[in-house]
Amino acid sequence: MIQLTKLNNDTLTVNAVYIERVESFPDTTITLVNQKKLFVKESEEEVERLVTNYYQSIGIYQLSREIGDDDES
Repeated sequence: MIQLTKLNNDTLTVNAVYIERVESFPDTTITLVNQKKLFVKESEEEVERLVTNYYQSIGIYQLSREIGDDDES
């Protein structure tokens, strides 16, 4: 789980596994797999760092590096 800050300064905790994509419009917009959108104060890069740290803590990050990404050729 990662903790983020909504635009109104409320905090929320999100299960990073359910994040489909992160974009900047310029506000950072997180789209979940159910297509719900979250708008947060953290930058796109900061969200990526938090997600990577979370994946590393539960052992998913290394697994994805060992298996590889279909986009890599």
